[in-house]
Amino acid sequence: MARTKTGDRLERLRFRRAPLAAAAVWFGVGVVLAHFVWQPVLVLVVALVVTGALAVVALATSPRVSWLPVAAIWIVTGVAAAEWQPGPPDSSAVAGYADGLSRRVLGRVTRVQRLPQRAKTVDNDKVAPWEAAEEAEPDAEQAESVDLALEQIEEVTPDVASMVPISGGVRSTIYATATQLPELACGDLVEMTVRLKLPERFRDPGVWQYADYLREQGIGARASLATNRLHRLGTGPASWHCRVVAAQGWAVARLAGFVGSGPNRRVPGWMRLGSADAAMLDAMLFGDRAGLNRTMRTGFERTGSFHLFVVSGLHVTLLAGGVFWLVRRLRGPAWLATLVTIASATGYAVLTGFGQPVTRALTMTSIFLLARLFWRKGDSINALGAAVLAMLVWSPKSLFEASFQMTVLALVAIAGMAAPLGERSFGGYAKATRNIFAAGVRGGLSPRRMQFRVMLQLWGETFADAFGRWSRGLPALAVRWGLLAMELALVGVVAELVMVMPMALYFHRAAVFSVPANMVVIPVLAVLAPAAVATFAASLVSPWVALAPSVVTALLLHGVTGAIGRISSLSVADVRVPGPVWWVGALAVLAWMACCWAVRRGRWGAWVTAAALPLIAVMVLWPERPLTTPERLELSAIDVGQGDSLLIAGPDGRTMLVDAGGPVGQHGVSEVTASYDVGEEVVSPYLWSRRMRRLDVVVLTHAHTDHMGGMPAVLRNFRPRELWVGIEPDSAQFRALLEEARELGITVRHLHAGEGFVWGETAVSVLAPAVGYVNMGAPKNDDSVVLRLDFGRGSLLLEGDAERPSEEAMLAAGLVKPVTVLKAGHHGSITSTTPEFLAAAAPRDAVISVGRGNSFGHPRGEVIGRFAAAGVRLYRTDEFGLTTFLLGRDGTVKEVVGTQDGSQ
Repeated sequence: MARTKTGDRLERLRFRRAPLAAAAVWFGVGVVLAHFVWQPVLVLVVALVVTGALAVVALATSPRVSWLPVAAIWIVTGVAAAEWQPGPPDSSAVAGYADGLSRRVLGRVTRVQRLPQRAKTVDNDKVAPWEAAEEAEPDAEQAESVDLALEQIEEVTPDVASMVPISGGVRSTIYATATQLPELACGDLVEMTVRLKLPERFRDPGVWQYADYLREQGIGARASLATNRLHRLGTGPASWHCRVVAAQGWAVARLAGFVGSGPNRRVPGWMRLGSADAAMLDAMLFGDRAGLNRTMRTGFERTGSFHLFVVSGLHVTLLAGGVFWLVRRLRGPAWLATLVTIASATGYAVLTGFGQPVTRALTMTSIFLLARLFWRKGDSINALGAAVLAMLVWSPKSLFEASFQMTVLALVAIAGMAAPLGERSFGGYAKATRNIFAAGVRGGLSPRRMQFRVMLQLWGETFADAFGRWSRGLPALAVRWGLLAMELALVGVVAELVMVMPMALYFHRAAVFSVPANMVVIPVLAVLAPAAVATFAASLVSPWVALAPSVVTALLLHGVTGAIGRISSLSVADVRVPGPVWWVGALAVLAWMACCWAVRRGRWGAWVTAAALPLIAVMVLWPERPLTTPERLELSAIDVGQGDSLLIAGPDGRTMLVDAGGPVGQHGVSEVTASYDVGEEVVSPYLWSRRMRRLDVVVLTHAHTDHMGGMPAVLRNFRPRELWVGIEPDSAQFRALLEEARELGITVRHLHAGEGFVWGETAVSVLAPAVGYVNMGAPKNDDSVVLRLDFGRGSLLLEGDAERPSEEAMLAAGLVKPVTVLKAGHHGSITSTTPEFLAAAAPRDAVISVGRGNSFGHPRGEVIGRFAAAGVRLYRTDEFGLTTFLLGRDGTVKEVVGTQDGSQ
């Protein structure tokens, strides 16, 4: 035992006192080893037998070293569990039919989710009818997402078409055209006529893959169709998962019904729940994030409080803690409190759709509570170890999931470091303030804390003499609340210092104001959540009954969103950072484990821990040198699907981004309603994987959404020094982009043909648009800025989406000269890269940025033929993913496809 300054005992951390915690650590080591080193089954079996025998011998002969073979057993078991864990449902058969042919599919509905209303934008790339290779998505604003478990699919051959059995999943998006969206339920048997497509995969380092997420759910293909291509054939039994999803959808619909009801609409706006509020409550109560757009999420993400307002493991934990405390407060036995808590948490998890974080938190909470029944009171570390070990045994791969890691790190921070630090400082004094004038003190106090209690009693008597007997408890109450606030602040600070690593690694954020923001949100959430639940429950009876709790809910929700919005609007609140390299992460984990051990050893350990935690955070956030190639001019075509985004890295380390991808076609959506931002989800993660924090220059070739859509996120995340643009068309989004650039302090520079300047060691020439070119209407491809970059004898020509008129103008002005690498215009469209232009440029290599399976037929076969006839080596992002060209001063070029970091 270690003795605190006040004399109270604080138990030291010994693995023998927490065997399941130690087992969880060793099992996790085995899972990590299995991730990098594959072992045959026979080797694992032999290893288990040998380590088991060694453990038996050690226990019989030398118990003091028996932990070594026991640890080896758990490590080998972790390796075995990871190797033998079943993979996701096989969906490869369905993926094989994603060949562009229209076919019928027959299957059962397994999930139905109404999608938020979509808003179209005019700032998109218009494609001529002869460019379209297949039908486009229906022009509709209402849509729903439906998952099918396929039973049959049409096998199409030149001679005959027949239905054949198949297994696998398809995620389809159904658009409402002339009719309303169909009323589908889980278990319904439906037939669709669709063109199956593979889920989008952006083959760039650092990018989260939606295709992998779908594969884990057994989804092998996606499709889109109008309602007239769907036929409901009958109903059927719904699976448990189906029923859970249906319950979630029912709850969301009931809340939406109340928001749109007459009684609620009569309430003044500042006291009324609106559609945006309903989207927040859907995420907070039921785990449905479909209504949350990026604008609504940004403020909470910047302040590190997003996890508080959407259903996560935290909500389950808070609910369980509240129910357990209430039952014990009512003098219920521990076993009853445990059962009631597990039942309540399970019911709540059903209502939220049983998402993966909720399921994990429910399982860990249940195991933790059950473990407390079998081990002595207060042994929380061992109970937490049991919960973590059970989750790893059930799913070893969860060790590599962000939500699991964040849950475990939060537990380590709070139970492993914050609680002992509080006990060694001011935490124990709060116990001395309970029942301040009670005759006896339960649990016992140290002499110093007893003296503190007596002092509070004297203060209370002084207040009673001055203000009356009613005020006798005010000093103790004020001190108690102050100590509890300090304890909450300590927990918040320690937790945030530890959460720095997963926040940087997975979200690329350094949440500077996370502690003050969370200290505002958590107390409000303690009242807001019950008020929201009361609103929902009352709305099931009558909208009039729900009116009173809804006003309380609206006031609290508006207040906290307003406060978070003000905090997040500060420029210093939005700090984006690359994730730490692997060895920094490993050192941080080892350092935190050492802190958990040291803080229980004595006062010196507490001081060491207090000093080490901020140093570890600084180590995690310390900037690394960006990964570039010295003395080489680099062009990297980033895989952004059907769009453009190019990274230029100069030989001196300067960086330039040309375009940032974005939505394309008739269904490009505005930033307000977009749920997927290519700039945030694809371009930025790739740049962070290159350890970049700032860009020197960002270039927008023209104002179509497949080039400009991701630009606002790039400007916010990397704060470039300059933004280069061409002309200013009639585009609201373009004007908003320029305004945001000016607010961020970015210099906006307009380029026209004939300009030339030096950029570091690279010469830049502007080939288009011409000085006299004007476009007062909507953006179009010939607005494109065309750049040539020269480094010694090596050169790049970046054409944007320039088409024949722009190419002819450049040729007529004599601006097109032979280059080393050409970025082909307009994704390989037949309207660009004319034979005359290609002959004048005479590139050695060319790259086309294009989306796989796009509906425009890009790149066109005629254009591919032109490159082949000219002897040009052609690269395509739809086939190779990220493609990098490294140009030397002597004109040599090295092509790299699928590179991990761009460095050589």
